[in-house]
Amino acid sequence: MMRSHSLRHLTATTTTISSPSWLPKFRSSSGSALASLSFAQNPQENQQQQQKQQTQQKIYCDSSNDDKKSDSNRASSYFPKRGQELELVCESLAYKGKGVCKVADTGFVVLCDRVLPGEKFIGRVTRKKGSYAEMTKLKTLSPHWDSVDAPCEYASYCGGCKTQNLSYEAQLRAKEGQVRDLVVHVGKFSDKDPEFAGIMKPIVPCDIQFHYRNKMEFSFGPKRWFPKESLPKRGDHIENYALGLHAPGFFDKVLNIDKCLLQSEPANLVLAAVQDYWRDPQLGLSPYDVHSHSGFLKHLMLRTGSDVKTGLPELMVNFVTSSYKPELLRPLVEKISSVPEVVSIMNNVNTSVGNTSVGEEEYTLYGKSNITETLRGLTFQISANSFFQTNTHQAEVLYKLIEDCAGLRGDGSKIVLDLFCGTGTIGLTLARWVKHVYGYEVVPQAISDACRNAKLNNISNATFVQGDLNKIGGDFGNAFPKPDIVISDPNRPGMHMKLIKFLLKLKAPRIVYVSCNPATCARDLDYLCHGVGDQNIKGCYKLKSLQPVDMFPHTPHIECVCLLELS
Repeated sequence: MMRSHSLRHLTATTTTISSPSWLPKFRSSSGSALASLSFAQNPQENQQQQQKQQTQQKIYCDSSNDDKKSDSNRASSYFPKRGQELELVCESLAYKGKGVCKVADTGFVVLCDRVLPGEKFIGRVTRKKGSYAEMTKLKTLSPHWDSVDAPCEYASYCGGCKTQNLSYEAQLRAKEGQVRDLVVHVGKFSDKDPEFAGIMKPIVPCDIQFHYRNKMEFSFGPKRWFPKESLPKRGDHIENYALGLHAPGFFDKVLNIDKCLLQSEPANLVLAAVQDYWRDPQLGLSPYDVHSHSGFLKHLMLRTGSDVKTGLPELMVNFVTSSYKPELLRPLVEKISSVPEVVSIMNNVNTSVGNTSVGEEEYTLYGKSNITETLRGLTFQISANSFFQTNTHQAEVLYKLIEDCAGLRGDGSKIVLDLFCGTGTIGLTLARWVKHVYGYEVVPQAISDACRNAKLNNISNATFVQGDLNKIGGDFGNAFPKPDIVISDPNRPGMHMKLIKFLLKLKAPRIVYVSCNPATCARDLDYLCHGVGDQNIKGCYKLKSLQPVDMFPHTPHIECVCLLELS
C-alpha cells in the first residue's frame, strides 16, 4: 500500500500565481431501487465489504409502494434461471438508464437495458445478481409511455443516446426521480421532512437537446458491428473496417457512424470527409486491432470551440495513432483542412496496447495547437487532451448555479478551496469576486492548463497545485489559509474517505458539492451531514439545497449542485 502524503509533498509541477475522472461496490439500502455506492480504503476493508455485500445486498423497484416489504419477501424465494424468457412491463428507470421491472406475483426485480417506462416486452435473463436479475430485451409487445420517434438512425444500437425515443419531458421526470430516490435511500434524507421540498429543487432542463457536445471521440476498428436485423447476407460484400462508436458490450467491435446528432455540424462535416477517404487502399491506412496490436489509426477526436473575436465555431481534429508517421496522415490532413472551421489538426501518438486516446507524444500537423472557448465571460484555451465541460451552453447554467450557491458578495474577502479543479474553470470564474482561489488536481496537464488560463484572463489571485486528493496527509490543511467556501467537483467515484474526514475536521462555513454521479454524491452527503457511523465520526453540515441539472439530454447522465452549510 502506498504511504499517504500531504499534497505539499506532491507539487513538483506546482505553479502559483499570486498578487502579494470505478469499480465501486454496492452497499445495500433497503427500500431503494438504486443501491448506494461505496469503496474500500484498503484490501482488508475491501474483502470485508464484499463479505458484507453478499449477505446484505438488496434492490427494490419502487420504494413508494405500500407493499414493498411483502414484495421483497416473496422475491427472496424466487430465482429466475439464466436463459429464461419473461414477459414484463417496465415501471421506471434506474440510475444509468436501465429499466426497472417486477415479476408478477413475486415482486422480484429485473433490470433490463433499452426498455422504458410503460413498455411491455419479452426479455431473456442473462444473469442473476443477489436478489435481482439482469435481462436482454427480445421483443417489444407494446410501446412505452411518452413514445417519440428518435431522429438518429443509430439510436437503437448506439450506447450513447439510450432515451432518444422518450419525450424530453419524460426524460427530465425520470432523472429528477432518480436523484430524489438516491438522496432519500442512499443519502438518508427523509422526504417526509417538511424542509425536504425546499431542499430538493426541480431539475434544470437543457434548452439545446441536439448538437450540444463540443467533444466526440470515435474509434477505428477492423471489425464492423452490425445489429441482428442488419446482418449482411451470405455472399454480400462486407467492408469490415469501421469508424464510429464501440458497440455496447464490445471493446473490439465498432458501429460505423456517418453522422452524430450530438456533435456540431462542422464536426459532422469532418467525420463525413474522413469516412469517405480513409479506406482508400492507395493511402495505406489501417485501423488498430486490439487483439493483434497491429494497425495505425486508433481514434478520431473532434473538439469544437469558438473564435473569441467572431464567435464563429472553430474545430480541432486529433488523430490518435499507434506510431508517428505523418506522411500517412498527409492526404487526410489536406482533405479536412479545406473545411473552413478546421483551425487545428493534431496527432497524438499512443504506443501502448491500451485503448486510451491520450498520447505519449503530440504533434501539430496543421494550424495551431489549441482552440478557444468562452465561459462566464472568461476565455479558455483547449488543447487536445484538456478537460473542458462537454456542453458549453449548459456549463454556463451550471456555473451560474455554483456562483449562486457560493453566495459571494463581491467584496474580495473570501478564500475559496477548489478541489478537483481540473483546468481551473470553476475557480477562475469565481476569482473576480474573492480574495484568493486555491485549486488542487491530480492531472499535471490540467494544472498547466489552469495556470495558462489564469494568465490568459489576467487573473493573479489563483494558486493551482498538483496532488492526489485520495492521498492527503494530516497536514494537508497547512498548505493554505482556512477557506470560507469549499468547491468540490470529484469524478464519478466521489470523494475519498480521507478527504471527507478532512472536510469534517476543517469545518469550512460552506461547501458547494458538484457531482456527475448522483449515487456517490448522495453517499458523500450522508457522510458530511449525518457522519460516518462505523467510524464514530459525526457530521457537521446541513444540506440546504440540491439542484439536478440535465447536462446531456438523451443520455442517463445527471449533474447535481449541492449547497451545504455548517450546522
